[in-house]
Parts: sequence; C-alpha cells; structure tokens
Amino acid sequence: MQGWFLQSPKLLSDKHRDKAAAWQLQLTKPAGSLGRLETLAVELAAMQHKLHPHVQKVDICVFAADQGVCAEGVSAFPQSVTSQMIANFVGGGAAISVLAKSLGANLSVVNLGTVFESVSHASIFDRTIASQSGNIVKQPAMTEEQLQTALMQGKEALTRARKSGCELFIAGEMGIGNTTTTTALLVKLLHLPVTDLVGSGTGLNAKGVAHKVEVIERALARHQQAILPLDILRCLGGFELAALVGSYIAAAQAGIPVLVDGFICTTAALLACRVNPGVEAWLILAHASAEPGHKAAAQALNKVPLLDFQLRLGEASGAALAVPLLRLACDLHNNMATFAEAGVADKA
Repeated sequence: MQGWFLQSPKLLSDKHRDKAAAWQLQLTKPAGSLGRLETLAVELAAMQHKLHPHVQKVDICVFAADQGVCAEGVSAFPQSVTSQMIANFVGGGAAISVLAKSLGANLSVVNLGTVFESVSHASIFDRTIASQSGNIVKQPAMTEEQLQTALMQGKEALTRARKSGCELFIAGEMGIGNTTTTTALLVKLLHLPVTDLVGSGTGLNAKGVAHKVEVIERALARHQQAILPLDILRCLGGFELAALVGSYIAAAQAGIPVLVDGFICTTAALLACRVNPGVEAWLILAHASAEPGHKAAAQALNKVPLLDFQLRLGEASGAALAVPLLRLACDLHNNMATFAEAGVADKA
C-alpha cells in the first residue's frame, strides 16, 4: 500500500545535537547533574535544528469518536458521554481544558463521528466519518476508505497546528469503549495474552474486566487474517486511533516534536512507528498510564515516560502535565550561565 504516510520523516540534526551536548558541558553544573532535563534539551535541539530550542507554542488536538464495540457492553459509561465530553472540552470544564488554558496552549477537537449529536463550536472541527466505528466482534472497525479518511484527518490537524507556529504537538483522544479496541490492537501487535494487557478503562469491576477480555478474544479470533499494521488498525482500531496515527506520522514528516499521552496514544504511536519507522525519533512519552497495556507499549517503543502519576483519564491530560518539564529543560539549557560567564572554575 502506497500513501503519504510512507514518506520519510524529517531527520534530526546530528550537528545541533552535538552542539547542544557541548553547550551543556559549559553550563555551571557538574556534567549530567540535571539528568533527563539535559537530554531532553539536547534532543529538542536536534529536532528543531537549533542550539537553543523552545516549546512555548503548544498545540493540543483531541480526536473524538464512538466505538461500535460498545454494543458488547464493554464500558461503565454510556456512549452519550463522548459527545457530552466534546462539549465539555470546548466549554472549559474538562481536565485538558484547564491544563491547556494554564499552559497557554491552543486546544481543538476533531469530531470523527458520534452516536449522539455534538455541539457546534469554533474549536470543534466536524469531520464525521460515520456515527461510530464497526463492532470489531462482528466486522472490521473501518472500511479501507474510512481508514484513509481518518488518517488524513490526523494529517490535517497537524497541518493546522503547523500553520499556527506549533513548536510542540500533543494529540489526545475521547471515545467511550476505546480502551477495548486499543487493547485488541496492542495484543495483535505484540502477540501477548489479552489478560496481560487489559485494564478497567473507565472503571469496570472485575466481572466487567473479565467480560472485556472475552470480547477482545472474540474480536481477535475474527480478525486473525489482519497481519500488516494498517490492516490491524482497519480491523481493530477506531476513527480516533487512526487519526492519532496520521497526526504522529505527519508531525514527524513536518519536523515537529510530539509529546505522547497515555495508553491509547502510546499504542497509536507504536502503530505509527510500525507503519513508518522514522516516526520514533520524534516521540517523547509524557507519562506512564495506570492502564496495564501502557507499559508494554512503552517498552515496545524502547522509551521511558517522563512522569508516573497513575493517570488513566486520556484526552491528552498526562501529556499536558509534562509540558512544563520540557519548557524548564529548555530554559535551563538556554539561560544558565557558562563557567566562563559566571567566573566559576570548571573541574580540573
């Protein structure tokens, strides 16, 4: 399969990585004493092709969609919550709304399809593909055309962010039932037992989790023929998951650093890397989700999250929490005095 998503990502600058690393050695501190704050700044310098990186202009886009698998009773919440939360995002009442405002970040929502009607708002982009994805127990989640459309909506969201001068891109997701589709997809990618990766999602009890396992196993049995990453996504994912994949690939192609949220976003990031391996260099994992599958997804990416607050909310909330760390890493790198400037003796 050929497509825009297979085009090579932009390369990081080895020259600027080396310059930034050398600059760190001149700052008034023992080498390496600021740990990952140093390596974050150096990697951002390589991503932005500049000695002194900045991540002040942050764009957060939440992709929302309903899941057909909800017909199997896999969520503690009704599907009406998806459209209600879309309204809450732009109304300022959601966690990500509060965090985005505090960070001075641009927040938008892309509605890819909800069973219940959603509100209209300047920050909501109505890109409805269908009212919900297919029930993965009975059929593929998406047709080929729907998959391509969802991927492209991720790219278009990144294009809007790029036009606004985005220096750091964050994607989030909202969709009741999407921990079920995501877990099924991750099991298929990693060839691990369902019971190792499944979690409570929005708050299922033990009986609900056991039922969720059974639903996922039925879906996997139905889609055994799906082997290639995009086929796995088409059969087991959702519109919002495909849009996440598209946005991550497009960000890497545009040379924009990506701060990856929790379980669902990290799984989408892993899938994006399976489709286009060059994407990996542009990803920074924000936090370790409380969902069991997140650890496996992070390990598959060979990345260590910045934070571990046991979050499992989604909607980009964990990624937003990590933005100040990146900004502080840049501030330290850019504004600390050198040994020469401060008149401080370097080590002998």
